[in-house]
Amino acid sequence: MEKHLDRVMDEVVSRAGVFGCVFVDRQGLCLGAKGKTSTESAGLIAAIAEQAAKLEPHSGDPIIKLESDNKDCLIFRPTSTGTVTAAVYKNKIQ
Repeated sequence: MEKHLDRVMDEVVSRAGVFGCVFVDRQGLCLGAKGKTSTESAGLIAAIAEQAAKLEPHSGDPIIKLESDNKDCLIFRPTSTGTVTAAVYKNKIQ
């Protein structure tokens, strides 16, 4: 799994505007991080995803977008995994 996750993270950070990503399990354990990110945010990422899912429990996993003036953070659970939560950090397109 480590090699597969490394390939996925490399692919994510190679996309235009993306400067980092963090992947965590449902308990908040950091599974991997690439780019300009902090592994210290792993628990918070898992908690945000878990709490947001409670807002509409029958609608599937939500995509959460946190915005600042020049950056975005997208938190979501890729449909192929179900147990992994991803946070992708992007520069805003001007």
